[in-house]
Amino acid sequence: MTHPAQPYPAVTVLIDQLAGMVQRWRARSEISELDYGEFHRIAREMGLSSAGLEELVSRGTHAADELPRLLKALGFDDAAIARIEQPVFNDMRRVCANCEHKPECRHDLAAGALADHYPAYCANAVTIGGLAVAAK
Repeated sequence: MTHPAQPYPAVTVLIDQLAGMVQRWRARSEISELDYGEFHRIAREMGLSSAGLEELVSRGTHAADELPRLLKALGFDDAAIARIEQPVFNDMRRVCANCEHKPECRHDLAAGALADHYPAYCANAVTIGGLAVAAK
């Protein structure tokens, strides 16, 4: 069964953008409800400053979705990903969430060309290389 083409793709894009804005607003609202101590404890556990945590939250819940896909495309299985130390993985997620090269990353993921190109633009490339060496 085929699905009909979307008759108004621009509207779909707009709705997706609005949904993203609402999700970010909700995340900021939830963070703002934390008391001062709890907020700083969470930031500290993640190895972030308070400003860094606020920035990460403002990016939205899917800001680092490319990271697990990147790792899997490079041959890391779920078990290998689970063995990454939490502070290291949190830092990698922060770096991914703040990345300015998401279009290139998404393109290379879709094209299956990530392994050849990610070292040129991925700020996590050195860390990933170290994890790959450690996994051997």
